[in-house]
Amino acid sequence: PAAPARPRGTPAASVTELTAVAARGWPGTETERLGDWTLRAAEGWTFRANSATRAARSAPGTPDTPELERLVDWYTARGLPPAIQVTTGAEDADELLDARLAALGWRARRPAVVQVGALAPLADRPEDPRVTVGRELSEEWLRGLAAARRAPRVARQVLAGGPSVWFALAPGGPDGPAAVGRCVVDGRWAGFAAVEVAEGHRRRGLATAVMAALARAALAEGASAAYLQVEPGNHAARALYARLGFTDHHHYHYPVAP
Repeated sequence: PAAPARPRGTPAASVTELTAVAARGWPGTETERLGDWTLRAAEGWTFRANSATRAARSAPGTPDTPELERLVDWYTARGLPPAIQVTTGAEDADELLDARLAALGWRARRPAVVQVGALAPLADRPEDPRVTVGRELSEEWLRGLAAARRAPRVARQVLAGGPSVWFALAPGGPDGPAAVGRCVVDGRWAGFAAVEVAEGHRRRGLATAVMAALARAALAEGASAAYLQVEPGNHAARALYARLGFTDHHHYHYPVAP
């Protein structure tokens, strides 16, 4: 899709900058540099932590496609499907690379939208006593994220990684937390992820309260801009983020080797 117009007050950023920041905020347990790309692996837990992502953009005229043979060998040696995070929908995105991979038979998987917004308006909300924020990734917090329950050891490593990580928790009961959320501060950016509200606690403003609490912590640390990733078909989440001031910046997906 064409790059959307940037509303007034929306943080300005290149795709390259946001991609690098987001990669630092959701790291693999193992990484290796391959030219302009970073290879990431985390025993298969999430595509984000188990795909190659662009770390830099070389000068015009240099090869834009990573060394596919070495990339495929690296992931195959770890028992993982070779995958590349490819961006689209913005001026400095990877449309040409996407076309090359498609011609080679790589299959696109798991599309997502990167959204950005100003941090201060999100933080400028009344504090909610249901939500606490801290540095500890507790066992209770992990119980609140369904994906983490599939591979708790690796999930803990990935979720605790990043430049400056905050965790928000709204206690629930014996079945687990009412809501959880995670934010990584990296310079001016605050990256939100893993915001999840338990089914019996939805429609009570907890997702907003969790994000606002994390935003206040990030703002106090010096961040001013926010980003997050959301699936295009997650209409409930997209509606929430729109109300909180987030707008689309670019798209990405994961071509996987045939």
